[in-house]
Amino acid sequence: MSVSYIVSGFAVGLLVGLTGVGGGSLMTPLLTLLFGVSPTVAVGTDLAFASATKVAGTFAHRYRGNVHWHIVKHLCLGALPAAVLTTLTLKYFGVLDQEIGQIIRYSIAGSVMLTVIALIFRTRMQHWMNAHPGRQIQGEKLVVATIVSGAILGTLVTISSIGAGAIGATILVLLYPRLTPAEIAGTDIAYAVPLTAIAALGHWWLGSINWELLAMLLLGSVPGITLGSLVARTIPEKVLRVLLASVLTTVAVKLVY
Repeated sequence: MSVSYIVSGFAVGLLVGLTGVGGGSLMTPLLTLLFGVSPTVAVGTDLAFASATKVAGTFAHRYRGNVHWHIVKHLCLGALPAAVLTTLTLKYFGVLDQEIGQIIRYSIAGSVMLTVIALIFRTRMQHWMNAHPGRQIQGEKLVVATIVSGAILGTLVTISSIGAGAIGATILVLLYPRLTPAEIAGTDIAYAVPLTAIAALGHWWLGSINWELLAMLLLGSVPGITLGSLVARTIPEKVLRVLLASVLTTVAVKLVY
């Protein structure tokens, strides 16, 4: 079984390296559907997995000047308290383990479908926003919208471990359409580090992290991400996005039915 976990970590890492989509969209459904891991343990373990893997990405993007720290601050002002409150809510209702597990399963499916929408329409959204500058919010309204978006993402990520990647990046495209793709990626990864870390600590407190499983996943994911990043430019981005969107749609349907 440990070999299967390492191979799965490699496969997810490879896809993340190829597409840039957060591993939670892939790892959490994989653990739930393929290995029969309970939804709560799958979410907790994936959050610890994400917090470990995103640290290196943040350092790399910071070195290249791709992180807008004022945006990170506003996202965290909403996301971090939301993650804590969501963890306390899960703890309070933890006695209804089966019902909570089912809710988390549906939350994962919904988050996966939001990721699919983000994959398909993110570029079009950015083009539309840049073509209609009058529709862009500014000043205090932009700050408030960023904090509220952070709160929504914090709740979503803590419940399902999905949302900090593709969904977060799509929100940044809508709120800050003038950012370059590299700046969107860097800022998205930077705010996700404290969010996934706090959410992971919450799940550790809840007892829903499998540390042995986490080690096996990390062992496979590091070479997978490296290889995917190296060969990404040889495969058309459109082909990758369509393939990934199809796979994620199938996963979401299987999670519900």
